[in-house]
Amino acid sequence: MKTGFAQSNIMGPSKPWLATVLPVLNEEAHIEACLNSLLHQSLPSDEHIIVVMDGGSTDATKDLVQSIMNGLNQDDQPTLLCYDNPGRFVPHARNLALQQLPESITHVLEFNGHIEADVEHLMKLKTIWARLEANHPNIAGLGCRVVGYNTNDNVVESIIDSTLENPLGGSSGQFAVFDSEGETNVPAFTLHLRSALEAVGGWDESFLTSQDSDLSMRLIKAGYTLFRTPEVEVKMRRRTSFKSWFLMSHRYGFWRTKVLLKHPKRIVLREFLPLFGLLGTIFLFIEHPTYVIVPIALYATVLVLSGLSNLRKGFHHLFGVPLALLLLHIGFTLGLVDGLFRKGGASRDR
Repeated sequence: MKTGFAQSNIMGPSKPWLATVLPVLNEEAHIEACLNSLLHQSLPSDEHIIVVMDGGSTDATKDLVQSIMNGLNQDDQPTLLCYDNPGRFVPHARNLALQQLPESITHVLEFNGHIEADVEHLMKLKTIWARLEANHPNIAGLGCRVVGYNTNDNVVESIIDSTLENPLGGSSGQFAVFDSEGETNVPAFTLHLRSALEAVGGWDESFLTSQDSDLSMRLIKAGYTLFRTPEVEVKMRRRTSFKSWFLMSHRYGFWRTKVLLKHPKRIVLREFLPLFGLLGTIFLFIEHPTYVIVPIALYATVLVLSGLSNLRKGFHHLFGVPLALLLLHIGFTLGLVDGLFRKGGASRDR
């Protein structure tokens, strides 16, 4: 399925082919930096529009967006639009935007209000897509690599960033650490082919989290191919408190179970290691209580080594990384179990 947008620089389009859809909720701390990174891209401004979908912000998010809209130079910056998202959550925002996009839009880029892209982000995606499409005409999505800010502005954020880089703290999805381009079933902040999205019915609004994972599995099942590339990155703000980190871990575990119940092929055994370890420890405690100290000691040793490996980043990381790993494993595991018994509801952690 050829899209033809790779010729747009030569043809000099008067209509955009790309829409970046940006669901937001209370993003006043980051929305300006996010939008400015999108408004100052090397991709010609007439090829791109930005659609902000506000889920009912109670802070200054909408005012900041409106202020940026008022100050735009329409001659050399892309169109910026802002709409209300009555459904509040990410899948509702993306589906609503998909229904309202101009007919000229052939590709839709996922974004959120607390990430930033470098000036070449969109042009790189366009170039790589064209290259991949030459050999994979059924391509429906191209994801990028997500990195932290590596800032010391917030100690907890820095600790969590280090935790996500740890083999025991990363994932195969949005927070994956990878260095080679290739096919995947979990691209992050993906450039999607609009016709493919419409062919599978867009995002499943019953998934308040992990809706992208569900979408990817449905696209693959429909015969499309998804890719990710380390050549394109976004910088993402991490959690700034251990409480929000724990809640996020639980939420991801809860919705991961929901995805797996629908798409068993999405399973990644590594994510179940803490659960297997817990069950094994309980079994030892019941059958051979003398040996229960062994798995506990091994796990504690791994946590200590994880802290020591990050000591060069500061004394706080010595204790912070093991704590963040422990909270991640407990929260995600509880979420996995919770997802088996509780029906999906509104997420308390945004």
